[in-house]
Amino acid sequence: MTTAEEAPDRLLAAARPLVVRYCRARLGTGDGTWRSADDVAQDVCVALLKALPRRPPDRPFPNFVCGIARQKVAAARKAAARQWDEPAAELPDEPDWSTDPEHHALRRELNERMAQLLRRLPEKQREIVVLRVVVGLSAEETAAAVGSTPGAVRVAQHRALSQLRKVVAG
Repeated sequence: MTTAEEAPDRLLAAARPLVVRYCRARLGTGDGTWRSADDVAQDVCVALLKALPRRPPDRPFPNFVCGIARQKVAAARKAAARQWDEPAAELPDEPDWSTDPEHHALRRELNERMAQLLRRLPEKQREIVVLRVVVGLSAEETAAAVGSTPGAVRVAQHRALSQLRKVVAG
């Protein structure tokens, strides 16, 4: 039997793995530019313990936890957006062309061109190309997503890419 003192610990032990997975999925593993997903997960757990006495009894516990996690992830993202003004530890050896306005203009133009090309494909072929080429799913995973067979996915992908090659070449 669980005592009143043990209940929050047991509850937290059950919720923490889910919270960590949620935060890692939403924030990634981090690249040093913002707080880690594990730090945010810790904040969620602390907030969860503080909010437990105020939890509406009719609200399911998983929804309650997810609501707190969503708020903490959103706050972490906002904080990350504000970190642009922090100084760099050292100057880079080479310029970062990804922040160049010309780079952004070319990338936007390329994205628009790709969207135009993809619009030429039938919907199912477009979805297959996006799932296979852009997302990187296997033929089996794509087949499950579109309700087809892996062989049919490979054939549709081949036909779609051949059609796009003709458009680009002609």
